[in-house]
Amino acid sequence: MNKKLCAALLAAVALPACGETLQEAMAAAYGGNPTLMAERAKLRSTDELVPQALSNWRPQVSFTGNVTRSYLYEKIGTGAPNQAAGTQPAVTETLLYNNQTIGVQVTQPLFRGFRTVAQTRQAEAQIEAERANLQVTESQVLLNVATVYMNLVQAQAVLQLSINNEQVLQRQLDATDDRFRVGEVTRTDVAQAQSRLSAAHADRTQAEGGLRTARAAYLQTVGHAADKAASPDQLPLVPASIAEAQSTAIEASPAIRFARFTYQAAVEGVDLIEGELLPQLALTGQANRYFNFDGPNSIENAGQVTIGVTVPLYQGGQEYARLRAQKQTAGQTRSQLDQAQRDVEESVTAAWESLQTGRARRASFQAQIKAAEIALEGVQRESQVGSRTVLDVLNAEQELLTAQVNEVQAQHDEMVAAYQLLNGIGKLTAEQMGLAVELYDPTLHYEEVRDKWVGFGDSHR
Repeated sequence: MNKKLCAALLAAVALPACGETLQEAMAAAYGGNPTLMAERAKLRSTDELVPQALSNWRPQVSFTGNVTRSYLYEKIGTGAPNQAAGTQPAVTETLLYNNQTIGVQVTQPLFRGFRTVAQTRQAEAQIEAERANLQVTESQVLLNVATVYMNLVQAQAVLQLSINNEQVLQRQLDATDDRFRVGEVTRTDVAQAQSRLSAAHADRTQAEGGLRTARAAYLQTVGHAADKAASPDQLPLVPASIAEAQSTAIEASPAIRFARFTYQAAVEGVDLIEGELLPQLALTGQANRYFNFDGPNSIENAGQVTIGVTVPLYQGGQEYARLRAQKQTAGQTRSQLDQAQRDVEESVTAAWESLQTGRARRASFQAQIKAAEIALEGVQRESQVGSRTVLDVLNAEQELLTAQVNEVQAQHDEMVAAYQLLNGIGKLTAEQMGLAVELYDPTLHYEEVRDKWVGFGDSHR
């Protein structure tokens, strides 16, 4: 075999002796995938809806203060003649002073038409929906990792098979050329061997491009490069039957849970708007102190307590329009819940069938590989005694290569289908996969902020 060609082929597959496992790749994505990080931040933002709703139970306190500069000009007497005292001169007085006012007002809502209760329930439902959506995102990220990982495994295997085939065909061409020199075969046999080797060169080049593409996708999804991925030893644990898979999906699917809580939030929104049509009751207390209000050095204190009732009668009809619209939104989300259940059932069925198909195809291709290896060995021996042609040997080698490539693809499809099934039934999570990571607890931030009255915290938990 040409030494330069051999060196080039070896360089093309220069891979580390040990590669990253699928578990390690998933753990890396779980800890740093930008899409997952963004969804966690979105959930923390949604957590703040509950303290916003609960704030309507609490008093509102405000401080007021103002300073007024006052100018006072007074003139006493007119200067008219007086028989006893003579002429009385006019007396003028000019005062320039500042008067200040400070005050505190406290408003305590007493009744808001049950809107605070409805808003709190709506916020809780929205948080549950976002928690489910976070799990949807987490599962999708891990599924993407499994897919790009198996794409890399497949690309590595196909390239290695292409290189092996290229080396075999190079040896076959060398042997055929030697036999041609001694007159055992014809020029046609040599040309056939050259043709197959040229096709093998093209296949190897394509496989190299496929490997580079798989590595780029891996980098984009996992967050770091991996020259080699270790082929998984076994499939993940999946349900034993499609009926078990469907029942598990209905109970645990985050997509269904997201749709269910979205519908609940929309229903609570109807009650929230209806509350705007009910009376509102509030208690207001106010205390003020006035300095220099009636002149220099004067002080006045004032306080009052007011119970106010507001009864909405007609506000142009906009609240009725929003109520009707919210009822339609609730109907829309109810239909979306039904559709989510159908989508989950369909995706689970499709993943299950793909898994069964992948298993059957892989077993068939493994049997084909064994038969093709036996056939190739027999054809090679028969060719040596002249009962088989070079073309027969080349066809047998091509059949074996095709079976090996198909088996690699079937293994890829089987593994990806297994993770698609786990994704569909809601079991593709870091916890279920047993990843060596610190699990993100979506309740920590919620518990931290739920009853907060003040604060500018910037928690990333």
